[in-house]
Amino acid sequence: MKKLTVKVNDQYDILIEKGLLSRAGELISDVLKCKKIVLISDTNVFPLYGELVKASLVKQGYEVFAFVFTAGETSKKTSTVIDMVEFMAEKRLTREDGVVALGGGVCGDMAGFAAAIYLRGIKFVQIPTSLLSQVDSSVGGKTAVDLPQGKNLCGAFHQPSLVIIDPDVLNTLSDEFFADGMGEVIKAGCIKSESLFERLEKENPKNFIEDMIYECLDIKRQVVENDEKEHGERALLNFGHTCGHAIEKLWNFETVTHGEAVGIGMVMISRVGEKLGLTQAGTADRIVNVLKKNNMKIADTHSVEEIVDAMSADKKRTGSIMKFILLKKIGDSFIYPVNNDDIAGIFGV
Repeated sequence: MKKLTVKVNDQYDILIEKGLLSRAGELISDVLKCKKIVLISDTNVFPLYGELVKASLVKQGYEVFAFVFTAGETSKKTSTVIDMVEFMAEKRLTREDGVVALGGGVCGDMAGFAAAIYLRGIKFVQIPTSLLSQVDSSVGGKTAVDLPQGKNLCGAFHQPSLVIIDPDVLNTLSDEFFADGMGEVIKAGCIKSESLFERLEKENPKNFIEDMIYECLDIKRQVVENDEKEHGERALLNFGHTCGHAIEKLWNFETVTHGEAVGIGMVMISRVGEKLGLTQAGTADRIVNVLKKNNMKIADTHSVEEIVDAMSADKKRTGSIMKFILLKKIGDSFIYPVNNDDIAGIFGV
């Protein structure tokens, strides 16, 4: 079993091994010393793995209540989280009880947010089932829902008590959603690991899946430990995301997946970096080639002007500036603040 420990105020472990899902209850019993658990999942994941995890929890003596919501980004809204919190209240969960999130990034983000606000915070465990959530969103404590004005605008920092990663569950992912997760994998290589990026250029990611997940999470672990609440270095994890979130918003969080949007955003901002003379020439083309290799989009049908306009409500804007993440070269990233009045200009619109 591969293991990482995230050393924040309430430190927690990330466990990675094929077949861990069947041992979920045993592993969770080490961190959740309670009677009741609300198991939150969606209509895609619960039919596949819900009963297995539930049975594993019951075997450890937990009373388990399943909350299953309609799968998809369109469920990631305040009303769904309120439904979750009211469900917890109906089941009379106490501050000592807990939540287990079984699903992808949408599930983890919402279940974590619900756990953060119920009784001002109860413990929760992440069991991510998509590649995107296994390599990125399940770790770091960012929980949120979307608002009509933008993505992830309503949320809280709430670290999990444990993250259980079973790569076997990726066997049921469609090619589209595997590619979705690869957007965050490629991002990790771009910002912190040229060696990971080079492996992605040369190898099939499915041939080194456990190593790939481990390295992505080790990168995120280091960044989160250095900057838990995103006051500095953690912003590097947003490479490609400012443009990407704008693209998602233009598509009403449908049609284009998060990973695809981030991939397009990485290309856009790297072209800007090269034009400004801040990014090594050819960097954007390397990113394009790895995206293509993983059957991912490299451009959006919306105009650059439309994408720039859609950035205006992005949560990463602070005062009169927006913080973009640029690369000096693959594996070496930095924060580049831009005055709001200059944003259109650097994108050439």
